[in-house]
Amino acid sequence: MKNSGFRKILKVLGYGFAGIFALIGLILTIAFFAVKLHLTNDPGVADLNDRYFQEIKDKYGNGAEKDSATINMSEVQLLQKLTVLNKYFPTNAYYIQNAYYISHNLKEAERMIEAVDLHMQDNAEYHSEVNSYIGAGNAELEKLNTKSVFEWMNIKEWQDFKLAVAKDKKLIDSAAVLTGVEPRLIVSVLVGEQIRLFNSSREAYKKWIGPLKILSVEATFSLGVTGIKIPTAQTIEKNMKDRSSLFYLGEKYENLLDFKTQNVSQERFKRLTTYDNHFYSYLYAAINIKQMKLQWERSGFPIGDRPEILATLYNIGYEASIPKENPVVGGSGINIKGKLYSFGSVAYEFYYSGELFELFPFKNSRFDFSNV
Repeated sequence: MKNSGFRKILKVLGYGFAGIFALIGLILTIAFFAVKLHLTNDPGVADLNDRYFQEIKDKYGNGAEKDSATINMSEVQLLQKLTVLNKYFPTNAYYIQNAYYISHNLKEAERMIEAVDLHMQDNAEYHSEVNSYIGAGNAELEKLNTKSVFEWMNIKEWQDFKLAVAKDKKLIDSAAVLTGVEPRLIVSVLVGEQIRLFNSSREAYKKWIGPLKILSVEATFSLGVTGIKIPTAQTIEKNMKDRSSLFYLGEKYENLLDFKTQNVSQERFKRLTTYDNHFYSYLYAAINIKQMKLQWERSGFPIGDRPEILATLYNIGYEASIPKENPVVGGSGINIKGKLYSFGSVAYEFYYSGELFELFPFKNSRFDFSNV
């Protein structure tokens, strides 16, 4: 009788364990097909300020050079605007002035002003002073405002992010050299991924991200510090070899992502999720951006001067990268302290903010296609 009872207990336990493993298998299967069928992809949103981004694009055109008289007058106007902005947001005025001082790129400095103006649209006093420049006689504010006009850059997580990304400068620069993609552009898409995680993964932030000042490494549906999905990584790799593809970068790049082992899946996962070396996260991100840029350029719709569009495409994926006139800024919605931003707008605001400019300044060209 005892043996019979014992066998019944073992039988019940056996069924129990079998059920648990079956449930785990079902969950993993569902997760696999969810990724394969892109059910986990955020459908994305069109940014509320997309029309503003389009107006800025039209205003600066294709980057044709201006004559020297126009440049001199534009520089005067830039400095006047910075003087006014300094009264309201001296932090942003400093970053723009510093970026212009280092890069001597007037067009990009003007775009940095435009990025600020997006957040000052309802400030009639500011625009009145800009339009009828009062001059140096303005009384200084009794107390300087040390905050940024970009609200999400005032959170503590942003300060931690800047310290964390500084540690990866050499890795980002290495990926940039290999791909010919401007480091600041790579950091722009990194910002969208990391700020989203910093804001939502509160326990993780409290335990190690904040105290250690490190970037968050994803290891589920999206991988690494730049959030590369497995299907996206596979598409990137395929495009490196397919000479008939609009995404093909050239023979020089064909072997850049070659694997060293026969277990490709495991090696890919490891190279993207290694905690102590984020090089491949930046390399895949840079290649992704460059492939899409080249696809649109070859289709007759160049977007190389629009980091907000490149970031949007990076976020929504290859399937949605359909070259056309007047592309929409958007992507996944990012909730930061109760305010919703789009992935593309976050990348745009960082790119033209002047933040981290000492580490990642503007280059003469965002892309180097000299060897393609």
